[in-house]
Amino acid sequence: MNRITLLIASAFIFNIANAAEKTDDLKSENLQEVVITGTRTATDVRHLSQTVDVIDRAAIEETNRASLLPLLTEQVPGLFITQRGYYGYGVSGGAAGAISMRGLSGTSSQVLVLIDGHPNYAGIYGHPIADSYQSLMTERVEVLRGPSSLLYGSKAMGGVINIVTKKPAEGTHSRLHAGYGSFNTLETEYSADSRFGKFSTTGSAMYNRSDGHDKNLNFEQFGGYLKFGYDISKNWNTSANLDVTRFKASHPGSESKPLEDADQDITRGTTALFIENSYAKTSGAVSLFYSWGDHWINDGYNPPKETPKEFRFTSYDEMMGTSAWQSMNLFEGNRLTLGFDYYHYGGTAYNDSTEGRSRVLQVDKRLDELAGYIEMRQMVGSILTLNAGVRADHNFTSGTEIVPQFGAAFHLPANAEIKLSAARGFRYPFLREMYMYPPQNAELEPESLWNYELAFSQSLMQGRMNYGINLFYIDAENIILQTGLFNADGTPILMPNGKQKQKNLNSGKLKNCGVEVQASYLISKSFALNGNYSYLHMDTPVIGSPEHKSYLGGSFNKNSWHASTGLQYINSLYSAVGPDKKEDFLLWNARVSYQVSDMLQLWVNGDNLLNTKYQINDGYPMPGIAFMAGVNLSF
Repeated sequence: MNRITLLIASAFIFNIANAAEKTDDLKSENLQEVVITGTRTATDVRHLSQTVDVIDRAAIEETNRASLLPLLTEQVPGLFITQRGYYGYGVSGGAAGAISMRGLSGTSSQVLVLIDGHPNYAGIYGHPIADSYQSLMTERVEVLRGPSSLLYGSKAMGGVINIVTKKPAEGTHSRLHAGYGSFNTLETEYSADSRFGKFSTTGSAMYNRSDGHDKNLNFEQFGGYLKFGYDISKNWNTSANLDVTRFKASHPGSESKPLEDADQDITRGTTALFIENSYAKTSGAVSLFYSWGDHWINDGYNPPKETPKEFRFTSYDEMMGTSAWQSMNLFEGNRLTLGFDYYHYGGTAYNDSTEGRSRVLQVDKRLDELAGYIEMRQMVGSILTLNAGVRADHNFTSGTEIVPQFGAAFHLPANAEIKLSAARGFRYPFLREMYMYPPQNAELEPESLWNYELAFSQSLMQGRMNYGINLFYIDAENIILQTGLFNADGTPILMPNGKQKQKNLNSGKLKNCGVEVQASYLISKSFALNGNYSYLHMDTPVIGSPEHKSYLGGSFNKNSWHASTGLQYINSLYSAVGPDKKEDFLLWNARVSYQVSDMLQLWVNGDNLLNTKYQINDGYPMPGIAFMAGVNLSF
């Protein structure tokens, strides 16, 4: 039934598009996108040997969502982000927001999230914090599929999501976004930016809440963002920003084990200072950054079998560092980049008794990383760009990693591109794996992989139609797994509770391969289509990494009306370990807005309009049909 619905809806979208009025003066300038992810300096994406997807501000605003992550799941093939409810991801047990790229998991610190090029993750556990990544401060998102450890070091072995914050235009601009909908969900955000001469400012504030679609699934969040900029001269500028968010989330437990009093109170913040230079033949930057997190977690209990926990988990984690790079043109067609990174991260975690009488230390540790890298890009005539680089990265606990990367981009007639790349990725073990809980192992070695990729893309009809296809193969080793221990005679080593003793070991290997396809077609001034598909073959299936993922979307613009709709089909998604834990589902979402005036826009979003019954996290049924409506004010 899901496949039939998908075919009918696809035909409906195409029929509407083909019925659109054809215009002789329809033109689309074939402008190539300039990106900074995949290279430190702004670069025409054609010259990169790796694939970078760009989600711009217009696409972000069109969704009318506070969180960035659902949009990335739709628009980027090979990328999937787990959910447990209508609003909010949470942390700790039962949390969602796990980022998977080509079968490599952000939960295992194999996918790196950046904010303006700086790593952003929990300093103790090493994973991203999904509820921190909001649309209010974001100008665009650049997603690099495949390893980028050359530029960004550990944890970028599977890919990079770089959130690029806003840069204000001349004058003063304000925007208020407010919406209310299903499950008593409210989201509000206000942003204002200004630029007068050499000075610029950007500020945002938000408040979001939801009761959730199930008992004990409530969520509340508030935060703010502030950025100042100053142009020192024509060639030099500086900026500083501060971003703080606090959220409170409840964990309902699974269907088989519901929980009471499983609550979380999390504060995350980050601040950074940039000094940048830009000349005709050289550009670069120096930045300092600091991020932190304050976590309070009650693990809850399952009545009547359990009683309330006698302790609460509390932690403070931090990450600070500096990055410096300078890129220069040595001769025609050449670009050489030299860079340096230093990171200091870690934290302290306790179990505090509810009576306040005792405190059990879980970890109190900091780690340091120091790295330098060199990258060179060379154009050979007008048809070939060569890319190569190497990084030397030293962790003062885990040792030194040498990270090479090679690639070539062929610029063919008819606006076609062929790209070849071979890149090494790695990640150091993080604090939880080395020093916390019984599986801990301070002798762990880094994980590593090689990613080999072939990509073809083409732009047709003066840029109105674009498509691309990627083939990749990943060969990884030293993957960290919890492994059961055995005695010399082959019998399991048991703990006092009768369970087999576990230990984190570099015992895993991973061989993933797949294909990713994406296309877009501007049919007329009013109609556009876009879609993507990814197939992932894994020798060992990974939770939250679907075998097949496809998306088909269409948009309509006419006068003051804007409408968009999309179908997403997920096949063979493991919600947990086990042959009966695979999920297949089809989702249909739609958005409609009406521009009443230059200042006022009305909008309505509808999610899961097919009322599909499905789970992404095992034991956590997702909501059925849900709506949200609201207003956007611009002044």
